Amino acid sequence: MADTQHVLDAPLSEPRAGIYDEDGYIAEAFLDRVKAAIAAEDETFLRETVGPLHESELGDVLRNLGHDERQALVRLMGEDFDYTALTEVDEAIRLSIVDAMPNDQVAEALRELDSDDAVYILEDLEEEDRKEILAKLPFRERLRLRRSLEYPEESAGRRMQTEFVAVPPYWTVGQTIDYMREEEDLPESFAQIFVVDPTFKLLGAVDLDRILRTRRPAKIEEIMHETRHAIPAETDQEEAAQIIEQYDLLSAAVVDGTDRLVGILTIDDVIDIVQQEAEEDIRRLGGVGDEEISDTVFTAVQSRFTWLLVNLATAILASLVIGLFDATIEQMVALAVLMPIVASMGGNAGTQTMTVAVRALASRDIDIYNAGRIVRRETLIGLLNGALFAILIGVVAALWFGNFGLGGVIAVAMIVNMLAAALAGILIPIVLDHFGADPAIASGTFVTTVTDVVGFFAFLGLAAWWFGI
Repeated sequence: MADTQHVLDAPLSEPRAGIYDEDGYIAEAFLDRVKAAIAAEDETFLRETVGPLHESELGDVLRNLGHDERQALVRLMGEDFDYTALTEVDEAIRLSIVDAMPNDQVAEALRELDSDDAVYILEDLEEEDRKEILAKLPFRERLRLRRSLEYPEESAGRRMQTEFVAVPPYWTVGQTIDYMREEEDLPESFAQIFVVDPTFKLLGAVDLDRILRTRRPAKIEEIMHETRHAIPAETDQEEAAQIIEQYDLLSAAVVDGTDRLVGILTIDDVIDIVQQEAEEDIRRLGGVGDEEISDTVFTAVQSRFTWLLVNLATAILASLVIGLFDATIEQMVALAVLMPIVASMGGNAGTQTMTVAVRALASRDIDIYNAGRIVRRETLIGLLNGALFAILIGVVAALWFGNFGLGGVIAVAMIVNMLAAALAGILIPIVLDHFGADPAIASGTFVTTVTDVVGFFAFLGLAAWWFGI
């Protein structure tokens, strides 16, 4: 206990109120004090020190605690724990905390959250637990959350916030202002007021600054503007984020199939969506699926095994190509030394092109109108890079082995493979996207296979023809 008290009494460093060090990581002194307080079950210290943290800061603290420490922190802080922080951590950490809580406590916590944050937590739970938790919520909140959960995963309907301000068009500005002052069941912050008819069909919107600048007797319908960028609830979240980004919106209305207003997407939702989609693309390009850094070893093995198995099959295919020229390699050992260079350069070039293509497809920068021009551009890049590196490796190989014919063979093979890499890197993602497959998932394996097979076949085939082996 003496060592624990010594840690609790130690002074904190200054950067960002002692929470973070100069490099932006959680300060070791701060984390040690939190861990010591958890070990000592010092509820007062935790509530006074951890309680005031912003949800993102609390999320960073949770990421740096152990499994048992996280659960103990939530238990010790009680009502002072900000459950919004659970939206700042990955799924594995979030579930480890929520699964350890009684469903009554989870339901009570969700009542304090915005609907979009509550849905974010509920959607990862088992169906049985989700139903039990929803049953413990007030009818109005339960109805809102169930409606959001009925929409597809990663759709605007799942990500929307169902708390918003809506008024009829015949209200005056004065009535609207009085409503906002007196009504308690309104969002804590909002930038727009939406205008709806008696069936809640969306008619338009009014920005708050316009209301503040308009005299009280004016009708809302006189100052409202049409919501030209309302987002259908079934829209994919990435497409919804692109609409908000394209038109520089602070918020956007989400409507159902009958144009009834059901929620809103705000700029903070867009930032979360963009970050989530970017992380997904990076993980899928690496063949790790939805793996999180906090996942167990067994979960990570399951996530990676499938694509490693596919890679094994493609590697065997490349080996079969090499096997066709085993006699050629036996008579000219220099070929075995040089052939990995051709395949490696092609693979790297293909990955560069593929990365650009996948990101462009995700951001809708490639479409039917400019696809041909982009393919020609990448082809030219592949040819020019191929020519430059052909000269470089051709000279090196000729001087290295004292054989100018060998230098010419690897130079031509380099051009062929760099061209194949460019075409594979741009065409494979486009074709996969055209047929509805996610190009981020499968492109890497196919592009690597093309560059390996073409590289080995071009180099060894040219060598067998040129040297007559």
